[in-house]
Amino acid sequence: MQGVGFRPFVYSLAARLGLYGHVANDPAGVITEIEGEQEATERFLDALRSSPPPMARVASITFREIPPTGETGFSVRLSAQHGARTTLILPDMATCGDCLREMSAPDDRRYRYAFINCTNCGPRYTIIRDLPYDRSRTTMSPFEMCPDCRREYEDPANRRFHAEPTCCPACGPRLRLLSSDGTEIACDDPLEETIRRIRAGRIAAVKGLGGFHLACDAANQEAVALLRRRKHRDHKPFAIMVRDVRAAARICRIGPEEEALLSSPERPIVLIEKREGNGLAEGVAPRSASFGVMLPYTPLHHMLMAEDFTALIMTSGNFSDEPIAHSNEDARVRLSGLADCFLLHDRSIHIRTDDSVVQVIAQRSRFLRRSRGYAPAPVKLPCDISGGEILAVGPELNNTICVTRSGNAFLSHHVGDLQNVPAYESFIQAVRHMEDILAVKPSVVARDMHPGYLSTRYAMERGLPIEPVQHHHAHIASVMAEAGRTDRVIGVSFDGMGWGRDGGLWGGEFMLCDLADFERFGSLEAVPQPGGDVASKDTRRMAYAFLRAAFGRDADALACEMLPGFAGEELRIISRMIEKRVNCPLTSSMGRLFDAVAALLGICGFNSFHAQAPMELEAKAREAKGEDGFYEAGRARLLDGMIEVRTSDIVRGLVSDARGGAGVAVCAARFHNSIARLALDMCLEARKNTCVETVALSGGVMANACLLERLLAMLEKDGFEVLLNADVPPGDGGVSFGQAAVAAWRRRCALQCRLE
Repeated sequence: MQGVGFRPFVYSLAARLGLYGHVANDPAGVITEIEGEQEATERFLDALRSSPPPMARVASITFREIPPTGETGFSVRLSAQHGARTTLILPDMATCGDCLREMSAPDDRRYRYAFINCTNCGPRYTIIRDLPYDRSRTTMSPFEMCPDCRREYEDPANRRFHAEPTCCPACGPRLRLLSSDGTEIACDDPLEETIRRIRAGRIAAVKGLGGFHLACDAANQEAVALLRRRKHRDHKPFAIMVRDVRAAARICRIGPEEEALLSSPERPIVLIEKREGNGLAEGVAPRSASFGVMLPYTPLHHMLMAEDFTALIMTSGNFSDEPIAHSNEDARVRLSGLADCFLLHDRSIHIRTDDSVVQVIAQRSRFLRRSRGYAPAPVKLPCDISGGEILAVGPELNNTICVTRSGNAFLSHHVGDLQNVPAYESFIQAVRHMEDILAVKPSVVARDMHPGYLSTRYAMERGLPIEPVQHHHAHIASVMAEAGRTDRVIGVSFDGMGWGRDGGLWGGEFMLCDLADFERFGSLEAVPQPGGDVASKDTRRMAYAFLRAAFGRDADALACEMLPGFAGEELRIISRMIEKRVNCPLTSSMGRLFDAVAALLGICGFNSFHAQAPMELEAKAREAKGEDGFYEAGRARLLDGMIEVRTSDIVRGLVSDARGGAGVAVCAARFHNSIARLALDMCLEARKNTCVETVALSGGVMANACLLERLLAMLEKDGFEVLLNADVPPGDGGVSFGQAAVAAWRRRCALQCRLE
């Protein structure tokens, strides 16, 4: 891993042991020659293994003996430019304690400097253009070091020895403040002026590590409401930044796992349960039981939060569904209608990188979005691939891409939804950047089976052999590959939608899987999805479809009673669409069932953002603590041997409870219990028939903590081994990793067959 201070570590170690020689980066990693007494050289090798620098990840150490050269002294040489690249790229890391102390010391030359960094912290992935990792190949190349910084950079005893982004106020990037129309605002201190404006209720676009945030005072009701209006974001929670863990504990119920995540060098956004009387505006996270909280991770953030704000909103600088703005020019154009001022700097961001989002579920962190702080750190594959690398292009929504090299898979930053030109361009850039910095030349492209995805079209246009991977198989494969498993497992994949082998819209699937292939043995009963993708937004349409499946002719009257505003001509049109099968594809989606139940309970009639209805349904279920009731779901054996789970039974029970006055929270909790029970029953059926005792759970619905914790406890009680995603998201952000794992294993199996 380059950029972690390994060369200065080697230099200091050699000096301490009285060894001579040199050390340098090359495209394959770090190479060193040492000369000295045998005992000292052995201690040198032991120290490399046992005590590398804090940020280093030592994948392997190889060595050989060479004749002595008589070299005296020890030097750090220029990086080699040629050869196969096998080194890893360090993600961006939060500002370290040493830099914070310097930044806070009035007598330090970097006092209150917004770009302070050292070997142990600061930008990496977002500024790297190419390897080896030298300043000339980063966006710091325009900034020539002053004599003081140069001395630190060349001093092996200094913390900034060969720290490529090192700089100071005399030679490094600088802040500027612009008005919304792009005019520079004359002021002594752009940061202080920005703080003053935020205090006055203004919205500031702040350039960070991987892109722009829109910042305002999270305790100011008017400012928060204004940001929602400008961003056209009615309900989706905003991320917030607080000064430290103690500040977070005043507004959230923090456990030890959340505290560790908040304070980690990766500094993700952590979803944490709200406290009552938290002092923040209701509009920060309306209809949500949690706040998305992060701590400062750049020097600029630390100085912003040094003021006594309870919290600042720090939401992505974009309109919905667009990539985050990351260049000054792009921000001034795209965010001009959102921000009252722009706090800019002149260090370019080469790769836009959104904040990562995690949640603690079942005492372990689970990714909702894996990006800044983690990308592009590798995830180990269960097999080493020789003879060519793989590019996996992911799905349409919550896209990431993945490339493989040897036995590692490298996931990109979060790209987002590939449904507009800027997002697709960001996807193309991500592919090129990952291939360039890792020197990967794919010999095969793994892609989703959906023929209409832009990622699928891109894969077809590469002119390389294609490896199609079914969406839900990729979900389960992502769990298996994380766990290093290639044997057969019971796969339970619940999500919004994935293209099935039969051309249907799958999403509530029970499978027997290995890494190469799968057999689908069960599914939720398929119901019409009126209007196709429109029904994923208008949850009332799915509610009506499930009412028809459960109640037949009585569905219209129940819809008029339980779905406010869904009556008259609209109801008649949807009814005729279903009857005549006009734009009503059948779906087995668990996500659409969650949508329908949220609408039937009056919780959410329209998804204004991805998974809004399921999130609000989960929040309501958590209010009914200790509720253990459930609705029974029948099963039917179809002609092809598939088991169909009758979710219409669950809908009948839920409607009966809701109309009988059971209460929304109780009905929501019983629904979650029902889904956990039906999944358990299907796993028990599979074990009885196959003797497979391992269950892998994945898909976007498995990010629902309320459901996952119930289901995990039930499965483990019945003796199953349960595999869950931990290093990649269970949702579509982990699909590219699953695609890569399937393609890699298939290639390995094909190679073995040829050899046999």
